[in-house]
Amino acid sequence: MLAIINAQIMTITQGTIEQGTILIKDGKIHAIETGAPELPEGTEILDAKGKVVTPGLIEVHGHLGICEEGIGWEGEDVNEMTDPSTPYVRAVDAINPFDMGFEDARKGGVTSAHSMPGSANVIGGETVVIKTAGTIIEEMILNPLAGVKVAFGENPKRVYGEKKQLPSTRMGTAAVLRRELTKAQAYMDKIILGEQDPDKKPDRDLGLDALVKVLKREVPLRAHAHRADDIVTAIRIAEEFNVEITIEHCTEGHKIVDFLKKKNVKVAVGPTLSSRSKVELQDLGFSTVDILNKEGLQVSILTDHPVIPIQYLPICAALATREGLSEEDALRAITINPAKHLGVDHQVGSLEIGKDADIVIWSGHPFDFRTNVEFTIIDGKIVYKK
Repeated sequence: MLAIINAQIMTITQGTIEQGTILIKDGKIHAIETGAPELPEGTEILDAKGKVVTPGLIEVHGHLGICEEGIGWEGEDVNEMTDPSTPYVRAVDAINPFDMGFEDARKGGVTSAHSMPGSANVIGGETVVIKTAGTIIEEMILNPLAGVKVAFGENPKRVYGEKKQLPSTRMGTAAVLRRELTKAQAYMDKIILGEQDPDKKPDRDLGLDALVKVLKREVPLRAHAHRADDIVTAIRIAEEFNVEITIEHCTEGHKIVDFLKKKNVKVAVGPTLSSRSKVELQDLGFSTVDILNKEGLQVSILTDHPVIPIQYLPICAALATREGLSEEDALRAITINPAKHLGVDHQVGSLEIGKDADIVIWSGHPFDFRTNVEFTIIDGKIVYKK
């Protein structure tokens, strides 16, 4: 058993305990108590007097382990730019657990990450949620299929327009997605017929298998969309096919906040600590998070690692507080909200009894730029010590 004692504990969902104890057993949070309870003999103790304890932070959208640090072309496995529709590719097959980015994540207090294909293709492939410690990817997986990545806006039309093929316009991007979802509907119908008559069973198609899961609402589309019109198009297509969708980036979300509120869509905002590298980012700003949050939307903050290095996730949240977001809501935007966004809030995202013991001990408040991570704990094991 491991005990963290004398800590200021920010549970996220159950308030803050000014001086408390967290007991960890078998990789789970066993107890959270006020004061200094009597501990079982043999308990390993971490004295966090004067420190702040939070749940591990969660990168809601990025490319950890797929865009490897300090390698260049050899470590760039994020975009399969040979076809605008590649739902059959899986991010998990490209993740290198020995990528230096994982060490940076642990040093920065990030214990879980959503690793995704990139946005060059209209349909990029399957995404995965992983812990940031381990050497075998299967042993690090938190959610093996967190969604199917799709992309709108500049990226697909630029990549394939340069190749003189579909899509070279926003119309073409929307058409490709509709075409593939329509194929998946027909494929799903054939599967149902095949259950009645084996002779009518279709040949297996890995890409359509992935999209059938979307049509059945087993997994959502994760839609790369910066500009307001692209966000609206993404939601329009999702409604046409009655599928779940989340909006990733949402740079111009503040321009259509009433629409997003009406649709009650989950949004992840960022990477905002970056330059305006393309037209879609002209209205980039940390105030977007506060505007959407004030309207009751569930908002997460993302780094899009390596666009912004993953260890700067708390800095992004801190900058959002400068634009009006409360510290409490900023912490939620990098812990419990991403957990809900990714469907893993029953395991991570807050300090609660029975959840995974993914815990960070900070030298001060996480939003003070001078603060250091003292310890990072994943599944009850210390994976980083300053």
